[in-house]
Amino acid sequence: MLDRNFNNLYIALDSLGANRLRSFLTALGIIFGVAAVIAMLAIGRGAQAEILEQMKLVGVNNIVIKPKAEEKKEEEQQKESDEKSAAKTAAAKNRFSKGLSLADAESIRRIIPTVAAISPEMIQEQDIIYGSKSNKLKVIGVEPAFFEINNIKIGAGTLFNERQRVAGEGVCIIGSDVKRKFFISEDPLGKTIKCGTQWLKIIGVTEEKTISKATKDNLGIRDYNLDIYIPIQTSLIRYKNPSLYLGAGDNGMFSGRSNEPPQNKIFHQLDELVIQVHSAESLSESATIISRMLRRRHNDVLDFEITIPEQLLKQQQKTKDVFNIVLSAIAGISLLVGGIGIMNIMLASVLERTREIGIRLALGAQKKDIVMQFLFESVLISLTGGVIGVILGISGAYLVDKLADIHTIVSGISIFLSFVLASAVGLIFGISPARKAAHKNPIECLRHD
Repeated sequence: MLDRNFNNLYIALDSLGANRLRSFLTALGIIFGVAAVIAMLAIGRGAQAEILEQMKLVGVNNIVIKPKAEEKKEEEQQKESDEKSAAKTAAAKNRFSKGLSLADAESIRRIIPTVAAISPEMIQEQDIIYGSKSNKLKVIGVEPAFFEINNIKIGAGTLFNERQRVAGEGVCIIGSDVKRKFFISEDPLGKTIKCGTQWLKIIGVTEEKTISKATKDNLGIRDYNLDIYIPIQTSLIRYKNPSLYLGAGDNGMFSGRSNEPPQNKIFHQLDELVIQVHSAESLSESATIISRMLRRRHNDVLDFEITIPEQLLKQQQKTKDVFNIVLSAIAGISLLVGGIGIMNIMLASVLERTREIGIRLALGAQKKDIVMQFLFESVLISLTGGVIGVILGISGAYLVDKLADIHTIVSGISIFLSFVLASAVGLIFGISPARKAAHKNPIECLRHD
């Protein structure tokens, strides 16, 4: 039995070898179909890995609050323009907001039970000097919870202790890239570095956090490796008030020389407030409660915006899933067309080789031998197309990654699946021509010519 199958395989190989060009053209549908499957799965896995990495960057179950200028509806603007000056002043006074502040953060921490951790941030750019080296970098006032919420690990040294945090001592933790810029061949721990007008002692260095440019652009996050972190009380005590007035003057900073009443100005003590809740199920509900709470604390002035990065990323994942489904459909259609092409060529081959089939049957070949011969031919065409398709698919995924800046991951599972699909297509679409060839009458076959 095994010898008969080997003989049928040899005959199939000999037949394909005699018609190389036709066999290759027949396999084109399988080649493109398999290549599409490989590329589609590579893009899908790459997108999934990218989303997971972005979720790690923004943290899990986080709500981000950022300050902004108050937005006024057109009706409100028209109404204010029609009011008298005294009435406008009174209305403005009633709608005065002190902006996003540490008091807001403490109130959210104390009142809302779903909050697991909270991280207020004060961001300012300072001229950094150490020895003969200088650069302009961001100095971030944070609390210890900032590092846990943003998945930033300390590679060397320690976090701020309670005494340093409460007293606002002149200490800092530098990013890994800051170390590379200023401390190439020396240990930065214990050294002092000048940040603006203040000298700060380095007590820690963060581990490197790899962030692609596309990720930074999509999520609107900064490069954590280039930041210098100080206790938030240090930012309040040792530096000028970092509060920004949104909308006053050309530079946006409050100078105290404006003729407008102070209650019309919005000072934001915080540049960002990140809140981590206990579970993803309570994200939307917590965000709604926080929004209402801040509106009430800010006298119904909408001078902040709330975003939920995880939900944005999940929506982005859904979009990419739809894209992958479309690619899957295209790959499936390509394989279907390839299978139809194999069946068409094999049926034509049966008609062309009627005499050969008749001679084999007349010499004692069984019907199952004819079936196996033509099945071997269709499966071999599919497998050959599968091999070429795998090579083309891997190459295509690599080119997409390098040229289109779309992250791709080729896995062994996708390659195995491609071979299985190619074999299945060759087998399924080769059965009908093989059965038709086996049921030929040998006498009529020999009379055919």
